Amino acid sequence: MTFRILAALMLMSTAAFAQAPAAAPAPPLLSKDLIPGPGKEVRMSVLRSAPGAASPVHRHNGQVFVYILSGNMEMQVKGQSPVQLGPGQTFYESPDDIHVASRNLSKTEPAKFLVVMVVNKGAPTTVPVK
Repeated sequence: MTFRILAALMLMSTAAFAQAPAAAPAPPLLSKDLIPGPGKEVRMSVLRSAPGAASPVHRHNGQVFVYILSGNMEMQVKGQSPVQLGPGQTFYESPDDIHVASRNLSKTEPAKFLVVMVVNKGAPTTVPVK
């Protein structure tokens, strides 16, 4: 059911753009296969990170898609190198990833990013990892 809702939202946004003047096709910002299964839901949030703020080590037990709206963030999952991201850049976490770094790189400016998650319905959004 969640995938139907996601498909309907995508179709509605596509229909709205269809009325706008034609633009050159743009490549996707990020493309990942969705992990199928019953009982999944999509959660979408805009998160804000205070200047210099960092999150503790955690996981999401779902697919996480991040799009940086403003500011500059450093993100890292266990076993991979950290990446520095600015507006318009993306980041992905798989259900098995442990998110070891999520840090606002600025000491003076907040950062804001869009997060879309595909998780088990009713599951906690974030789980601390020791």
